[in-house]
Formats: sequence, C-alpha cells, structure tokens
Amino acid sequence: MSNSQDNNVTLVEDKGVAWITLNRPDKLNSLTSDMIQQLQKHFSNISTSSTVRAVVLTGAGRAFCAGQDLADIEGVDLGDVLERDFNPLIRAIKGLNMPVVACVNGVAAGAGANIALACDLVLAAKSAKFIQSFAHLGLVPDAGGSWSLPKLIGLPRAIGLAMTAEPLSAEKAEQWGLIWQCIEDDNLMEETTALVTRLASQATTGLAFTKQLLNNSATKTLDEQLDLERDFQQAACKTNDYQEGVDAFLNKRKPEFTGR
Repeated sequence: MSNSQDNNVTLVEDKGVAWITLNRPDKLNSLTSDMIQQLQKHFSNISTSSTVRAVVLTGAGRAFCAGQDLADIEGVDLGDVLERDFNPLIRAIKGLNMPVVACVNGVAAGAGANIALACDLVLAAKSAKFIQSFAHLGLVPDAGGSWSLPKLIGLPRAIGLAMTAEPLSAEKAEQWGLIWQCIEDDNLMEETTALVTRLASQATTGLAFTKQLLNNSATKTLDEQLDLERDFQQAACKTNDYQEGVDAFLNKRKPEFTGR
C-alpha cells in the first residue's frame, strides 16, 4: 500500500504498520467532513492490504483531536453528519481485521476522544486529557461514546463524564480502565512503536479473531460466547500461523508469523 499525504490526514506504512496522523495542528486536529472521508478511505484500503498488519492513529502537534470542527457543520443536520461520516468510521475501526492502536499525544475531546476509544488499545501521554465536551453544546455523546464509556468504566462514571464534560487526565483514565496505558510524554512514541511493532509481528489473524470475540462478548450469554469461542478456535487452528506457532514451540525457536 502506498503512502499518502492527502491534505490534513497522512498515512505512512513502515514495517507492516500503517501510521495514520491527523495533521491539522493549527486547529488541534479538529475534524472536517473531508478529513473523516480520508480516514474512511485509509481504513478501507488497509482492510484489503496484503502488507499492513497493524495500525496506529495519532495526531500532529499538541493535540490528538479536538473533535468535530463546528465551522464545517454550521447549519447542517448532525444526524446526517453522523450517518455519513462518523458512524462508518467507527464501524471501520471496530471491524478492521488487525489491531488498531490510538497514540493519544494530547487533548482528545468530543468525537476525538471517542474515536480514540474505538481503537483496540489506547496509549496516552501523561499530559493528555479526555473530554466528553458534548454537554457544553447541548449535544449527546456520539462516535460510539455512549456505547463504549459505560462498558469501559461503568455507568456512574460514564454519566459523570458525559454530563459534566470535565476533563479526565490520562493517569486517571488508566486507573479507571478507560485506556491501556498512560506514558510519560517523552516516551510516548517510543512505547507506541514498540507495542505496534510487537503486534504486527504476531499472528494477526488470531488477533483479529480475538478482537471480534471480545467486542461481541457484552451482548452474548455464556452459552453463546462458548459457541463463538469454538467457532473462532476452529478457524484459528486452520491458519498457517497456528502451524508455525506449534512448530516453533516444539522446536524451541521464535515463531515467524505471516498473518495468514
């Protein structure tokens, strides 16, 4: 897959990792419809790539993403904006058949926060903050926020964040279980690179199955989940990576997975 420098969203592929960067730092990477369409295009292309095995989503400058650019949607029905832009993007991130890591380098507000939370693993700089800023505008959490927040941190905390719009520090977000890790600012990119490189070298088909299995678990009974585990395990044991993993284990060597 070729690299892309389209306008305010860039994509660089390196060693099996697609680095997607929101690149509008003068506006804190606030999202226009054009930017979201670019993100949709990138995730669509990645989904059929034979070389990409993991994705990083991050922001340029001092913010991850300040959410929707309000100037871009003035006078527009926001339900239409969600249906056209944000909802397909969240579905694309959740449905992607490989790990997606959010590298939250600064403030993540509104839809920007919830796009980060749609990713499989969230690493955040210690200085970063997560803000459900919708209440300041008389709006409701979108971009999947009303779905993810209660599941990640429980209903009382989700209601508190949504109704007060108070900033949540990365440190507290980690303590609450909202994100995977809070990292010192100077180490964020190094730690992100190490994590995503590790993920890309793993049996990524198995990781994709794991992602689907866990994302579906909240709506399943135990019996239904046991059946899903059976079905995914049947599929996983037919992959080349499973055979490679077993052979490497038996011969006491490091496996060389291909994602197939």
